Amino acid sequence: MSIINEGKIQELMILQTSRSEVREILQKGEEMRGLDLDDCAKLLSIQDSELLEMLFASAKKVKIAIYGPRIVLFAPLYCSNFCVNNCEYCAFHVRNQAPRKKLTLDEVKEQAEILEAMGHKRLLLEFGEHPIENPIDYVVDVIKTIYATKKGQGEIRRVNVNIAATTVENYRRLKEAGIGTYQLFQETYHKPTYKKMHHGPKADYERQITALLKAFEAGIDDLGIGVLFGLYDFRFEVLSLVQYAQFMDKILGVGPHTISVPRFQSAHTVNIDLKYQVSDQDFLKLIAILRLAVPYTGMIISTREKPEIRRQAFAVGISQASAASKTQPGGYSQNGKQTAEGQFNLNDHRSLDEVVEDICSLGYLPSFCTSCYRTGRTGDYFMKLAKSGKIHKLCQPNALLTFKEYLLDYASAKTKKIGEQTIMNQLNLIKVEPAKKRLAEYLKRIEQGERDLYF
Repeated sequence: MSIINEGKIQELMILQTSRSEVREILQKGEEMRGLDLDDCAKLLSIQDSELLEMLFASAKKVKIAIYGPRIVLFAPLYCSNFCVNNCEYCAFHVRNQAPRKKLTLDEVKEQAEILEAMGHKRLLLEFGEHPIENPIDYVVDVIKTIYATKKGQGEIRRVNVNIAATTVENYRRLKEAGIGTYQLFQETYHKPTYKKMHHGPKADYERQITALLKAFEAGIDDLGIGVLFGLYDFRFEVLSLVQYAQFMDKILGVGPHTISVPRFQSAHTVNIDLKYQVSDQDFLKLIAILRLAVPYTGMIISTREKPEIRRQAFAVGISQASAASKTQPGGYSQNGKQTAEGQFNLNDHRSLDEVVEDICSLGYLPSFCTSCYRTGRTGDYFMKLAKSGKIHKLCQPNALLTFKEYLLDYASAKTKKIGEQTIMNQLNLIKVEPAKKRLAEYLKRIEQGERDLYF
């Protein structure tokens, strides 16, 4: 199946643009109907600082119009680093002789309780590819264990999953277990680079690029895509992501629910010399272009990035972020110590509370919302709301409600103070009086001890 037209993309990568063309493309982008590949290629050629600022301003307008000021927070939970692949960029590759770890279900419960005690409500589960150590039975049991783990006011309300490409039957089992988004990165859409970087079952490019079609066939309609920036020319990867998103929208009727933008980070036994490392400026540029090109998608940034870059990325398109992450199985009970078992090195080591406080200080709204999954607002239903900009009317009140829970149950005194002011500021921006009145009522009920109220 020909999904990515490499020849066309290579031709587009040499396109240049004029100042007037940039203005026209940005105006088109602000209409929130997306951009075509030619538009994206021209924006990728921008080097002028004034034009970059214009690009960033347009991306911010679109992000706010669709998703508002909210930043959805989550944590990854690495369940097993057993893996049969030997990928060049990942410390879980088989040539890493460091001890391997697979969480028992009791350990999964312990990790979930620790994350709940921080205030997290949604997790992304990570597993290495290993048919014996990480079979689908184990993945499903982990999901069920997490949903059943509730301590005090804490609970994980939505589990998203990142496992290796698998069968329709296995995807059906994930769906039955109640996952939210199924996330699978292509890592690089450039076939020669893909071949160079992968050894083992994951080296099958076609298996990887068609896996989401199988997941959709199994009934999973919230799908997350991404690449690992730095393996190949970021311009090629951005155009490929856009082309793949357009393919999904056309064939499945549902574009990507999320696009992740991780940049390569070294780790134990991972020290490849990359000629395509992405600068901070180009990183922010590609985020802004993806926001304009695929305006309806949630965009995810991880703790691979330094706090300052994350702050800047929030302003140009990012709507979801991990916080207080650990990248090794059992990492949340190791007192913050990073071991050779970690998949990659981190650049943001702040606690969830510190991240929440920082988000508020920037004028954004931290969100722990999971209501869409539990009210059936997934797939094409969600896309219709997102593409029309109407999802914001649901996201904003639900973000406020979940943030109120966090402030009451987990926040430090300093974070609670700035957080309460954030809630007041955001509540005052709601102009529809019946909705504002209902939201104020729900907030009061949460103060009185109720939890998990949502629109």
